[in-house]
Amino acid sequence: MNGIIDHPSRHSVDRTVDRLTELLQTRGITLFALVDHSGEAQTIGVEMRPTKLLIFGNPKAGTPLMLAAPRSAIDLPLKILVWEDSEGKVWLSYNSPAYLQQRHGFPAELLPRIDVVEKLAAEAAA
Repeated sequence: MNGIIDHPSRHSVDRTVDRLTELLQTRGITLFALVDHSGEAQTIGVEMRPTKLLIFGNPKAGTPLMLAAPRSAIDLPLKILVWEDSEGKVWLSYNSPAYLQQRHGFPAELLPRIDVVEKLAAEAAA
């Protein structure tokens, strides 16, 4: 899918989410929300493979992007979707930082402020 990176995880959805949460805490990054899509589906009697969305960020990193390109706020804070496919494989999916830079046109020198998403996904998946 255009702009979305899918990174395989060696762990279950829950363990991957736990690892991501720990990484965010150690790096001083705020976890704004954890959306349990599959858990919510169960509340209406629908079975859904494990699917959880983490919404996280840091005002020091994101605010300069939003000042440079106000519409980038639609894609911030950053998000990582942790989900299980039909074969039981777990994935971390997120917007490519380069795609976000291209989409919103903020200066390339601001890109390092959001490339943490790639490092977090790789570490949580390992």
